[in-house]
Amino acid sequence: MITLDLLTAVPGLRHGFFTRTDGVSTGILAAMNCGYGSNDDPANVTANRARAMGLLGVPASALTTVYQVHSPDVVTVTEPFPHGAAPKADALVTDQPGIALGILTADCVPVLFADPVARIIGAAHAGWKGAVTGVLEATIDAMITLGAQRARILAGVGPHIGWDSYEVGPEFRERLLAIQADNDRFFRPSLRAEHWMFDIGGYVDGRLRSAGITQVETTGLDTLVREDLFFSYRRACLRQEPDYGRGLSAICLV
Repeated sequence: MITLDLLTAVPGLRHGFFTRTDGVSTGILAAMNCGYGSNDDPANVTANRARAMGLLGVPASALTTVYQVHSPDVVTVTEPFPHGAAPKADALVTDQPGIALGILTADCVPVLFADPVARIIGAAHAGWKGAVTGVLEATIDAMITLGAQRARILAGVGPHIGWDSYEVGPEFRERLLAIQADNDRFFRPSLRAEHWMFDIGGYVDGRLRSAGITQVETTGLDTLVREDLFFSYRRACLRQEPDYGRGLSAICLV
């Protein structure tokens, strides 16, 4: 489990970006695959999630996740969702102790939020679609609705695909430049003609800071490169593998 100093320093808060080690899944999903959306045995996923909560120091029943659809949608959680009844969304917020907000990723950017004074937390799944359409800003706004203050919100950015690993086509770059010309700073030419390397981590950081979040820390780890630690959708595609695991990131008030 990987933690960040920014969030670790908050009393009564636990968080973690869980690696793929120490689980029960096998094969290309080894070992701590936490995604029911994979073709893994659901019993393995349940066991892996329980192990993750054990590392976090909370009961397995504390964990709640959503059915992620690469949207800007946020849900406010008052109690964990039963498995199979999770709403479609890509971020969660709560002010309730004992609820672990979980996000699943395999190259996308997991972001964990906390207002340490108001004791309000959030978790967001920021793939490029969600980031472009405002999932980070929507999470912050939902926290503020619960009583958080923008200036106090901390943001911890977890492992995600790195700038050197994320190649995109020209239409992707053109789309982001059409939104804002300054987005050009998140691209550099690929070795392949008419393709670009995209800095999704830098893009997320820019969105957070533009939203007024100045206290941001990142793990700086590339999910594609670190096969020993993380699942990667892009790596699975490059290898033409039939499936890929999902890593869990979670935050909880205790």
